[in-house]
Amino acid sequence: MARRRLATDGSEHGRPSGIASAPRVGYGAAAVDFRIIGDVRAVETIAVGRGIRDLKMLRKRYGAGRWRKRKGIAKVEFAGHHRTAEVHWYEAHGIGRVLMKVKRFLPES
Repeated sequence: MARRRLATDGSEHGRPSGIASAPRVGYGAAAVDFRIIGDVRAVETIAVGRGIRDLKMLRKRYGAGRWRKRKGIAKVEFAGHHRTAEVHWYEAHGIGRVLMKVKRFLPES
């Protein structure tokens, strides 16, 4: 079976014109503004190198490096409220933390 190329205007796959070539805005789910307050604690490494599903995207967008997917607990300011949350992010030496997202809010203790 021959591979077919996606038309740049998206018409071959029934999409409206311009969808295939439009840049992606955000990452995954809808982008939400939040701010980390203080330090991230209880930091754990979830995956390293080829164990990361989005490794190709990370290298294309940010460059080569020893990529790690990490998680931790942090106090975040979200919609004007301060909450404790589990946050996930990617990081590489010389590049820093990228694509940080709130995974879940934790009960206050």
